[in-house]
Amino acid sequence: MRAWVVDRPGPVERKPLRFVERPVPVPAADELLVHVRACGVCRTDLHVTEGDLPVRRPGVTPGHEVVGEVAALGAEAGGWAVGDRVGAAWLRRTDGTCKYCRRGSENLCPDSEYTGWTADGGYAEYTTVPAAFAYRLPAGVDDVALAPLLCAGIIGYRALLRTSLPEGGRLGLYGFGGSAHLCAQVALAQGATVHVLTRDEASRRLALGLGCASAAGAQDVPPEPLDGAILFAPVGDLVPVALRALDRGGVLALAGIHLTDVPVLHYESELFYEKELRSVTSNTRQDGREFLELAARYGVRATTHPYPLSEAQRALQDLKAGRFDGAAVLVNDL
Repeated sequence: MRAWVVDRPGPVERKPLRFVERPVPVPAADELLVHVRACGVCRTDLHVTEGDLPVRRPGVTPGHEVVGEVAALGAEAGGWAVGDRVGAAWLRRTDGTCKYCRRGSENLCPDSEYTGWTADGGYAEYTTVPAAFAYRLPAGVDDVALAPLLCAGIIGYRALLRTSLPEGGRLGLYGFGGSAHLCAQVALAQGATVHVLTRDEASRRLALGLGCASAAGAQDVPPEPLDGAILFAPVGDLVPVALRALDRGGVLALAGIHLTDVPVLHYESELFYEKELRSVTSNTRQDGREFLELAARYGVRATTHPYPLSEAQRALQDLKAGRFDGAAVLVNDL
């Protein structure tokens, strides 16, 4: 099979990915072999490729928003059949026994594994996924539209939960890419007023088209105080900006796995009045199941830009340069 590998992490402009021929992987006893149909291009893939995240598997195949078809099953992989439509996401495996797993916080498991970082992912013709961590996907939505839901959607949903947004609350979204535009649709469907703050003009137009109340520059002040906010842009300088925009008791959730350094925070103007700053770490499988059910109920749809699998490197370059709104998706053209 053909697959992309991170040959030597570095700026995507220097083409750190290499397109190689590899054997089709053999699923472990508890795993499914997945014939990949589509794989979303997530900013985390960019962090893996450029080395913002430390190398956990040399020569890894990125990609963790995988939509495909079960091609084979390991001896102990029950509940699935060859030909089933299946999704694989970022959280690949946990130990199931640590104190975090036992209390329902498997996203904090110290021994967790991740698709496209600690194990090969979906920038390939085939990949594997533990059967217990695979997702059943809703009918009636095509592969390309589904792919971004499997990380951008799930993580955006967990970030929304972390804001503890009150009913009918005012939500600010800083950055408006693949994850934020899906999160916005859930928040709007649940009755929130959504204000978007992003540097990209095309993304501001998309936000207004989805029904957001306002769309302005990332450093601008929203038209009203916010009950909650989510920082999707990996820019630490925006943390104090977003904190100042919060109303009393508001919560800022940091949605990214990577963030540049946060500047010194001023207590009185940015943290006083019981404002809170929370991080987001991966997701639980329950988050994923809840989000996919809500996405089907609310008709959440990704704005997508398909690329052939053979052009994965260009898709990452375009992501970094901000050349598209919504999300890029690799389509298996081989």
